[in-house]
Amino acid sequence: MSGDKGPKAVLGGMNQFLYQNGESGVFFRVFGDEKRLRKMLEKYPRVARNCEIIHAPNVIKGTDKVMEVLRHAQDTSMYMAIKDVREGKSAAVISAGNTGVFMSLSKLALKTLDGIARPAITTMLPSGGGDSRVVVLDLGANVQCDETVLFDFTVLGSVYAEVIGHMAKPKLGVLNIGSEETKGNETLQHLNKVLTAHKDELPYEYLGFVEANDISAGNVQVVVTDGFTGNIVLKTVEGTAKLIKRVIVENFKKSVFAMIGAFFLVHVFKRLKHKIDPRSYAGATFLGLRGFSVKTHGNSDALAFANSIKFTADLADANFSDLIEARAHEMSPIREELKQE
Repeated sequence: MSGDKGPKAVLGGMNQFLYQNGESGVFFRVFGDEKRLRKMLEKYPRVARNCEIIHAPNVIKGTDKVMEVLRHAQDTSMYMAIKDVREGKSAAVISAGNTGVFMSLSKLALKTLDGIARPAITTMLPSGGGDSRVVVLDLGANVQCDETVLFDFTVLGSVYAEVIGHMAKPKLGVLNIGSEETKGNETLQHLNKVLTAHKDELPYEYLGFVEANDISAGNVQVVVTDGFTGNIVLKTVEGTAKLIKRVIVENFKKSVFAMIGAFFLVHVFKRLKHKIDPRSYAGATFLGLRGFSVKTHGNSDALAFANSIKFTADLADANFSDLIEARAHEMSPIREELKQE
């Protein structure tokens, strides 16, 4: 019920997903104002046949504060949907609502996996050539992180890259202001020292420190950082994508010859648009929880929701949580070493 475009984008996205993936076996449980949703479903008969509406009388607004909401969230569409995952009635929850509240309610209701201290917001951003992507975490869930939390992010990010990104033994780096070992604060230097010492034992290829320009250059496949820095990276990438689109459109409008040239390059621009379009990122996942919680952009349209649904269905099918716990257990001796030093 929330997000900038409300249930119209959600139902439209469900319709697109079912049209493109009719044999997926995905069934939806939709939480919100039942009367309003049933009226809107008259336009989407395909969705109506593949969903159940669960009435939720209240909605969490984008302006609501976390502490104000937590005590009174029980009858909201967001909390009821998250609770549905906790009770095993749904495999995953997707929302375009208030990010802070969604994260807090997800963590409160779903709890973290064994061996993981905190969940991280994760997504894949455009990188390198072709359809290459880079996994970046955390994107805003944890503003401050110590060495063990960042180490947990390497576990989450590497499994995510392998399973969802299909990257065998991914190249992983820790984001810093320089690639030299002497750069960064004590937390980053300590983490780098321990990871470097155990480089041959790690299930991923550890590159050491990487810089922000390595993300788009395709030099790294998993980038680990704190939520403060990661959120700035995410917003910068999105802003740059919009800038590129705006500059291209403005310049082609200035000249007839430019417009003619654009006609012959239409396929190139389509590939570029797909590469930098935030809607193709499919949403951000709260990794590390006992259940799948996926956050889409507040301004997500039907296409963004359709991509998020496809991504979430793949995530739920991958037995992902068990893989994370197994990886965390495997790497626990290194984690303990970080805590002791």
